[in-house]
Amino acid sequence: MRPLPPMVLVFLLWGAGLGAAAQFGKISILYEPLRASYGGQGEVALGLVVSIVGMVGLIFGTTAGLLVARIGPRRAIVAALLAGAAMSAVQSLLPAYPLMLASRIVEGASHLAIVVVGPTMIATLAPEARRPLAMTLWSSFFGVTYAALALIGPHVTTVGLFLGHAGYMALLAAVLARTLPPDPRHTVPEAGNIWQQHVAIYRSPRLAAPAMGFCCYTFLYVAILTLLPPETPPSHRALIAAGMPLVSIAVSLTLGVRLLRHLSAVRLVMLGYAAAIPGFLLLWVFWGSGAGMVVAGFLLSGALGIVQGASFAAIPELNHRPEDRSRAAGAVAQLGNLGTTTGTPALAALLAFAGPPGLALAAVALCAVGIGVHAWQSRRRALGR
Repeated sequence: MRPLPPMVLVFLLWGAGLGAAAQFGKISILYEPLRASYGGQGEVALGLVVSIVGMVGLIFGTTAGLLVARIGPRRAIVAALLAGAAMSAVQSLLPAYPLMLASRIVEGASHLAIVVVGPTMIATLAPEARRPLAMTLWSSFFGVTYAALALIGPHVTTVGLFLGHAGYMALLAAVLARTLPPDPRHTVPEAGNIWQQHVAIYRSPRLAAPAMGFCCYTFLYVAILTLLPPETPPSHRALIAAGMPLVSIAVSLTLGVRLLRHLSAVRLVMLGYAAAIPGFLLLWVFWGSGAGMVVAGFLLSGALGIVQGASFAAIPELNHRPEDRSRAAGAVAQLGNLGTTTGTPALAALLAFAGPPGLALAAVALCAVGIGVHAWQSRRRALGR
């Protein structure tokens, strides 16, 4: 097969990211129908069917980055897509709860491999002039998938959604197996045991910086998307629920990409956090006012969209070797899942205890942490540490 243009491969890899995001989203969309099959196990057990995919990334994110660097990105992503297709096919049978949970654990490993390989290969394949656009496009895969599933979900059956996802993943595996460039023949040299390699990654101001900044984003963004709509007056609830992720994606793909032509990705992450601070303060001021909450929500989601895209763009900006990009992407997956897992329950508890002022001030503090982490790591890089 004649090699495809690099940006076509970028879109195919982004398509793999859409499939990986659907590994979360399909269960969220089917949560109520699945209650009929697994609700007897209890609410915690049912919630585990959703969350265990993220737990795999939380525990093994950095390890996945190390393994991908060793086995090769093409082999890793094709195997991950095939495993994801097989697990969706199994899930379409609505098996007994232990088998369903086991399939979700395998799906967690599949998801993790895709989200590590995707940005790594995109950074390598995209022409330098298009790399900011390509990395920002990749960063949108979760939001785009959830928006698409929200449109598709009401019109398909549970079995149909699982089988459709299985077919999509299998088709992409076949296409990427034929079109992606071969894996490099060299092997990554051993660098000690897994624990030592984790320590080396998080001690590096280049490998760890994108992940450390991204953790603050996932802690805030997923929690805000979850908590704000129920607190918004009913007349504006649908607007803020649908509009916030769309504003985030639109701003990152337009203004964010344009700014990346003039600013470093790291500086843009810091600028995005700074721009989000007024949004959280406005949210406090206008809490309970439908129009005011919508304006504040759109402002902070647009600013966090800048953070989202620039955080992924920082991976190739700070790391030039493919194996280093795999390690950095693994750290992003790990700390991103840490933020996603902990942000919503922490901010929900804070909202219940301290009300809107507590939520807003905590969010402002997290934005300041995101800025401070990048400033600190930038200083370490300047000093050669």
